[in-house]
Amino acid sequence: MPRATEPLPLSNADARRIWLRAQRLDTRVPFGEGASAVAAAVGHLGYVQIDTINVIERCHHHILFSRIPDYRRADLKQAQSADRSVFEYWTHALSYIPSKDIRFFLPAMKAHKRDGHKWFSSVTPADTRKVMRLVRAGPLTIRDIDDDVLTEKEHLWASRKPSKRALQLAFYGGVVTISERNGMLKTYELTTRHFGWEKPPKPASASGITAYLLDRALRAQGIVSLDSVCHLDAPSKTAVRRLIETRVRRKELVRIALEGAGKQEHWARPDVLELAGEGDPGLVHILSPFDPLIIQRKRTELFFGYGHRFEAYVPKEKRVFGYFALPVLVGDEIVAALDLKTDRQNRKLLMQKWSWVGNGRKQAARKELKRRIEEELDRFERFQLAE
Repeated sequence: MPRATEPLPLSNADARRIWLRAQRLDTRVPFGEGASAVAAAVGHLGYVQIDTINVIERCHHHILFSRIPDYRRADLKQAQSADRSVFEYWTHALSYIPSKDIRFFLPAMKAHKRDGHKWFSSVTPADTRKVMRLVRAGPLTIRDIDDDVLTEKEHLWASRKPSKRALQLAFYGGVVTISERNGMLKTYELTTRHFGWEKPPKPASASGITAYLLDRALRAQGIVSLDSVCHLDAPSKTAVRRLIETRVRRKELVRIALEGAGKQEHWARPDVLELAGEGDPGLVHILSPFDPLIIQRKRTELFFGYGHRFEAYVPKEKRVFGYFALPVLVGDEIVAALDLKTDRQNRKLLMQKWSWVGNGRKQAARKELKRRIEEELDRFERFQLAE
């Protein structure tokens, strides 16, 4: 047995199984069904990323579908607008987050309210007064405001409406929240009124936020590195590392020597390592490129030997997998990348390109893999065209 100070060797195969179990992609119905399943899934994962691209169904619906077989878009709407069990805010990107975790985001909201936001520096006090007067009268969308004098866009994704920028600034400051979303059209509501607060929850301390970041990653990733805990959040690394070292001394975390990781350090809870085992080898998941299993590209490549390329912004002649390729997970291996497009007018799912990767390149395995993937494609198509 290695000494307590020595890292525990772990193979990629075992690491994959631990991560898949943590992501709840190793079993068919990990969260049940309905709006309660949405709340449970978001609560377990910590966040579900939102994105505007809709070549196929947008990623927040897709990520939930991958873990809730009977998922309906109305379930997310119920969770957000009626049950108020999830809310929208910024993690590494705009995301759905468990409402029970909102206190960990209140300090960031307070800072934006006090200092503003670099993306919305052009918002004037008059713009803010206007939108706050309107939203105090009741929930509203940007389409309800039709008297703005349009301005030039500040960047590609910006709005020409000053009122929209003012609403977005109020959102980052926590004054308003998104109470409903229809497609990408957002309804803004006063945060206190939406949640029914007489007074807001107490903001988490700095040490509480650090523990939250680490615990969220340990729960959803199983095995963590400093980069995976602090994805696109470099300022948090120093505090997170100190907490990890404290937990290692307390034997609450074990250092891992992950196969192929070189000098990159990894850690896990001891009980997670004891529970490592086979998942359901019959499962097939067509994953979003924004899925938590895929979004950290270097981590995915280390664990799965698959380097995903997001090529929506790559010139066509330089694409390898296609405009919006989706990795295909079969059992505990990524074996293909499918460039798909939903033809909503003609109600069918179009196969733009099929690329075999990893063990999918082996000719002997392809026939059975193709059959299983095509079965899942039928289910995926029904999801794309439903509702």
